[in-house]
Formats: sequence, C-alpha cells, structure tokens
Amino acid sequence: MILNFSVQNFGPVKEKQILSFEADSSTHLEDQYVITTQSGIRVLKLGLIYGANASGKTTILRALDFLRDLVLEPEEKKTAQLKFSPFLFDQDTPHNPSILSIEFIQKEIKYAYTVEFNKEAVLTEELTYFNPNKANIFRRTTDVENQFTEIKFGSKITVDKVYKKTLESNTLWNNTVLGGYLKTNIQINELRNVADWFEKHLKSLVLTNTELDTYVMGNISEKKIVKNDITNILRRAGFNISDIVIDEKEEDIPDELLEMFKERLKNKQVSLNDLINRGKVTALNLEFEHTVGGAKYSLPFLSESQGTQRYFGFAGLLAMMIKGSVIFPIDELETSLHPDLYNHFILSFLMNTKNSQLIATTHNREILDNRDIYRNDTIWFTDKNEDSATELYSLADFDSSVIRNTSSVYNAYKIGKLGGVPNTGDFYIDLNDEK
Repeated sequence: MILNFSVQNFGPVKEKQILSFEADSSTHLEDQYVITTQSGIRVLKLGLIYGANASGKTTILRALDFLRDLVLEPEEKKTAQLKFSPFLFDQDTPHNPSILSIEFIQKEIKYAYTVEFNKEAVLTEELTYFNPNKANIFRRTTDVENQFTEIKFGSKITVDKVYKKTLESNTLWNNTVLGGYLKTNIQINELRNVADWFEKHLKSLVLTNTELDTYVMGNISEKKIVKNDITNILRRAGFNISDIVIDEKEEDIPDELLEMFKERLKNKQVSLNDLINRGKVTALNLEFEHTVGGAKYSLPFLSESQGTQRYFGFAGLLAMMIKGSVIFPIDELETSLHPDLYNHFILSFLMNTKNSQLIATTHNREILDNRDIYRNDTIWFTDKNEDSATELYSLADFDSSVIRNTSSVYNAYKIGKLGGVPNTGDFYIDLNDEK
C-alpha cells in the first residue's frame, strides 16, 4: 500500500508536491475507507484528484507510472535517454535534477524509496526501511563523467562482495539499482521484496485509450481473474449480461504485424524466433450473452456500448482489487460512465476491498454533493500558480472558515472557492481578421 508519493521538477510540477494516503484523525467512514496496518498506520484506500484540463492532475499519475517503469523496464543501452520532461517554464529547472519519492508498505514493513535523475542518468537513489527503526538498505551514486554506478549498502544489510560487483555492473547509469537487480540471478531479500511490490502490487496507469478488454481477457486466460466474478460484478452494476464468452483461435500473423513484433522484440531474440517459427498468434474473441424473454443472445464486444465496454474492463480491475492487494492508477475515471455507474464502481470498491488502493483523476463533481460517500482526506485538487506550475493540495487542508461539515463541497468547488477549475473567458468569439 502506498503511504505517500512526491513529485518534483517533472512535467508541469516544479516544486515538490506530495500525494498522501495516510488518513487524518477523522473517523468518518472509517470502516469503508481506512486500512489499519499491524503497526497502527491508517492508510486510505482511495484518492480522487480533481482539476482543470492542463492543471497537471494526470502528471501525478504519469510520474508514478514513470517510477514503476524505471524499476521494471530498465533501459537496455546506456546511451538511451529517459523519456520525460522537467519543468520547462523556468531558467534553471531544465538543468536541475528531477526527484520522485515513494513510501509504501510491503509485508508489513515500511519502505522509503527516492530516485533523483535527469534525461541521461539516474544520479542518486536511496532505499530505506523501518523495522521498526529506520535503516538504510542502499544508497547509489553515479559518476556522471565516467558513467559508473557505485552502490553502498547499509550496515544492517549483508551482501556478498561478488553480488555487489555483479549488481553494479548490471546497473547502467540510466538504470535504477532495482532495475539492475532484476537483470541478475543474485538474491538479496530486501531488494527482492521491493521489486516484488512494484511488479505484483503497483499496476500500470490506466488511460482512457487503454485496451482494458485485452488486459482482462489475458488475465482470464492466465487464470488471474475468474470469469464468473466479472459476470457477477456486471450484473450487480445493472448490466443485462448472463455470461461472457471468450473463444481462442490461432491466426496467421500478417506481415506488417510481424515487422512490428520484430522491432519491439529486437532485444529478446528467443521470444522473437519462437514467434517467427510459429507464424501464428492466438486471437481472443469476446462476446456477451444476454438473456431476453428466456432466450439467450450473443453480442460481439465491439457492438456493445462504450459504457459497457469500459465497465467490463473496470469489472476485471475490481475483481483483482477485491481478491488481491493491488494498486490501480486510473486517468479520467468517469469516461463513458453514467454518474450513477461511476458512484456504483467507487462504492463497490470501497465496500468489498480489504488491501487494495485506487488512485484516479476525475471531473465528476456529483460525489462532492454527498458527504455520506466521501472523506475530505481522499479528495485532492491540482491548480496552476502564477509561475504556471502545478500545485497539489487536499480538501482536508482547508480550515472550517472555507469548508464546514454542513456546507456543500460541491457548490464550493463549482464556484471556484477550492481552486482546480478552468478560468474561462467570454463566450463571444470574434474571428474577423484585423488588419
């Protein structure tokens, strides 16, 4: 579970901004929103980020996804640049390092991980843990001139000298130590635990154009999701779907698709050669069965409404979050969903999950009109300051002079008292050419 995540000098974020999942002292909706660890830390399941378009709310999620990729998808060549932009509306920030930090719980141990980097290299990297006292696991520094990585382990961490040399040689200057570790066959328990958290618990960012149907069908095929669970979730959401039918069949790979695979898998020759030799790919065909008047009818997935397609994907994510301990960042959660269905998804998540988290950006304001279904510390806003830099702040940061328990947060947000809304101008537009 994430405790907090901070971003500095990344995209529109200039100064350090912190997204926290540590619950405040409020006991409102405690049973639905708060997970209490064995050490007594109260962690929130949900974080919703509101803000105008281009205010930077998606950047918070992209930064988290970027950190995940730094760990799990290390660059293969030391000449490859990291794919991000620092804050550009300033004289100094394009030349200053960017910093991402995260604190999380893995197997009831609290970890803190910080990475400092520019486009060419990971400059410093530090991992600490609290068990129960704070102790350093490793600190990494990069000799930028010689493009060399040095790793120093903490006094409480025992690492064979050969393992240390192997790890340093596998950690390119544009890789993280954790990414370098995943390239090796060595075993260092503390690194394994943290790498497992990134791989098994923190999931990739879900965008509006993410093909969730493909992702969910793949997880069903690999038996990571039970098909009947998704059908049950869809029925509970009011969809007239009695069954999900998935057919698998092998098809010849078109030449243009094979060329694309060659490009993407050029550094993984074993997988590529196997694909070329087979010359075929397994295609999954998805249909929904509807029962109408006692008769059953099948409808192809692409013939269903956009809302049905979207919620099928969400049903798969929800099944994973209910049965496991996973974290899903989702951009524009409300896309293609009726407001009632949007609320149903959030409430289904809150009422049925025990160890999962959901982080989402949204424009849906209706939830703010009902204090019976949200806590102040789960609502966040992004806004641009006078330097055109993103600021992130919580509804819980406002004192009682702005928001009272009896006031309408929906109305306060709508009229701009909380920030995070577009600053629109006059409706009249004169397109006449001026000479």
